Amino acid sequence: MTSDPEARLPDAVLFACNLNRVRSPMAEALLKRLLGDRVFVDSCGLRPPGNEDDGGVDPLAAEVMREVGLDLAEHRAKTFDELDDDSFDLVISLTPEAQHRAVEMARGRASEIEYWPTFDPTLAEGSRESRLEAYRQVRDALAARIAERFRR
Repeated sequence: MTSDPEARLPDAVLFACNLNRVRSPMAEALLKRLLGDRVFVDSCGLRPPGNEDDGGVDPLAAEVMREVGLDLAEHRAKTFDELDDDSFDLVISLTPEAQHRAVEMARGRASEIEYWPTFDPTLAEGSRESRLEAYRQVRDALAARIAERFRR
């Protein structure tokens, strides 16, 4: 492996989860902060959010990302089919369902696929603070994994 850190970076990275409202937008924002515009980063989900959702990021996800200086207010959920371009060098799936779709998408391409099993914090129960803590744990786990994978 080369000693040039830039040589290890893919040109385009996609994070994928189920609805593109919690985990993948968090990961997208964290990687963008780490690498800036040196790498194109996007995120998507398998299915569009339900009718009760506005297509924006989950409010608790937005809150815990603001705690670390990242604003997800402009994020709008999109599916694999709504991507402007599907030629990514690296697709990181955060759920088993997204992993299956990523493998399908990468067939016949030189895309690298990685699976990072990530807890769904929307399943957390209890007080608002305990639910926020579940979101923080996901945010921090993603940040650590991203820092390890894309260390400069």
